[in-house]
Amino acid sequence: MRGCGRNPRPPARYIFAVANLELVRKRDLSPFRKIAIGTWRTTYDPSVYGTMTVRMEKCLAYLEAYRVATGKRLNVTHMMARAIGAMFQRVPDANAILRFHRVYQRKRIGVFFQVVLEDPQTGEVDLSGCTIHDPEQKTLDQIIDEFAAKVGRVRTDTDKDLAKSRNMFRRVPSFLVGRMLRLTSFLSYTLNLDLRWAGIPRDPFGSIMVTNIGSLGLEQAHAPLVPYSRVPIVVALGAIEDTPVVDDGVVVPGKMMRICITFDHRILDGAHASLMAKTVRAWFEDPVTYFGAIPAALATASPA
Repeated sequence: MRGCGRNPRPPARYIFAVANLELVRKRDLSPFRKIAIGTWRTTYDPSVYGTMTVRMEKCLAYLEAYRVATGKRLNVTHMMARAIGAMFQRVPDANAILRFHRVYQRKRIGVFFQVVLEDPQTGEVDLSGCTIHDPEQKTLDQIIDEFAAKVGRVRTDTDKDLAKSRNMFRRVPSFLVGRMLRLTSFLSYTLNLDLRWAGIPRDPFGSIMVTNIGSLGLEQAHAPLVPYSRVPIVVALGAIEDTPVVDDGVVVPGKMMRICITFDHRILDGAHASLMAKTVRAWFEDPVTYFGAIPAALATASPA
């Protein structure tokens, strides 16, 4: 009989979540890349470690000239942010994450810098960080100002997103932290969901992590990959050392810095690493050419 059947099912309602990252899937994977992704299950096991040395005499002269000319305290960390931007432009395959065993390239470059915090009451030391996005589009002046502002907010606990996230983890029992980190990583990166409503900053770790171990008096150390961050590269900047070097067959005093790199072999290999190393070395060993000339009208010192 007509009219005696069940009511028709109401139309489905779809919920569209805001994406956490802007991504485009990389489809032309090499055979090795497919094998690497299938070989290693997580970032706990595909770590590759490498160390490169960089001549720093011209870079140190550039730093001093820049400070004199601008009054701003440019340092190696600021310069690394800009050099990394150029590095990813040259090697875009390195700016990627894994989702569902597939490689996705990021549309934006982000550099995460670890920041040491000290509790003013207890003196307890903790680690946090800040991210500089789009360094390839910024001048050194802009990077210095943004870095100072963000580090200041981190150290004074006035970064609202970070403070909300840290407070949330303070309330979580220790035995649940690992599970919560894995869940957050799954939601943020595997499902690509924007979790700012839950106190999780959008894309908090960027494309690469940088830590300045030289500020701790260390010349060399390899930092581990952080699985829940999905960052495939971690860079540790060592202290600048007085080292004998050879110029035109003559041994002379020199300044050298070691850069220690840990990367995820599922995403990167030696060919990528070689291009990345060449780019970073070029920027630090010839700063005037790559970072730009110091304003001649103000500078009283000039890089060699």
